[in-house]
Amino acid sequence: MASDGLPPLRDIIKTFELRAKKSLGQNFILDLNLTRRIARAAGPLEGRTVVEVGPGPGGLTRALFMEGAERVIAVERDERTRGALDMIAARYPERLKIHFGDALEANWPSLLGAQTGRAIIVANLPYGVATLLLTGWLSAEPWPPWYSRMVLMFQKEVAERIVAQPGCKAYGRVSVLAQWRASARIVLNLPPEAFTPPPKVASAVVDLIPHADPSPPCNPKILAQVTAAAFGQRRKMLRASLKQLQAEPEALLEAAGIAGNLRAEDLSVKDFARLAMVYERAFLRRA
Repeated sequence: MASDGLPPLRDIIKTFELRAKKSLGQNFILDLNLTRRIARAAGPLEGRTVVEVGPGPGGLTRALFMEGAERVIAVERDERTRGALDMIAARYPERLKIHFGDALEANWPSLLGAQTGRAIIVANLPYGVATLLLTGWLSAEPWPPWYSRMVLMFQKEVAERIVAQPGCKAYGRVSVLAQWRASARIVLNLPPEAFTPPPKVASAVVDLIPHADPSPPCNPKILAQVTAAAFGQRRKMLRASLKQLQAEPEALLEAAGIAGNLRAEDLSVKDFARLAMVYERAFLRRA
């Protein structure tokens, strides 16, 4: 038995024949010491509700309870994991809620139900949908969102894009959205060997804490349009790339106080937010 009184994860995987499915982006972490490190990255969990996506055989789920989580809401597509997750539910009565379905279609406030305080999201995300899930959570309305923190596993390349600074090759659309709405930092790097089966890439855990009032204020949908245009042709100057937004972008850039000969990677997160704010207020409403 492991320290939580449940069988080792390797035994559970063998019992329920839980071979990782590539189609579901499954790569399991079997080392409970490692999953506990991930859980601890989310800060004190005592009395808190944690949302987990893609629990698989439940390694991180168990770690969350071992680190003090009061309640875990797990969203999983793979029905094969039901037996393994039911074992955890029996070990922690009334504290694990399992929802079988697609996390991209989840109604998070409905799954959370009535509770005091905001949830924490902690997940070893399926890499195929990781960025989509992140952008969905970062685009949540109303803001501040229903969660107070996210501790998420990504491919290392994606994690580096999330935290990238202006002037870096990795700096792009997800960098701007993530850093406009949250503070973001990489807290843990993992080699492929940490997983079963080992993926072909390294991984990293990113800690994101939402800003109460992102500044400058803007519409995240408009911010997405502006960054899509700017980074869609990132080697072009903004006075050329932003023609996707309007035929003569010079007036927009002048109103936002941004030089037209700059490129997308030269702008700060605040520059992009200001550009989106001016675009919506002075140009879209006028149209």
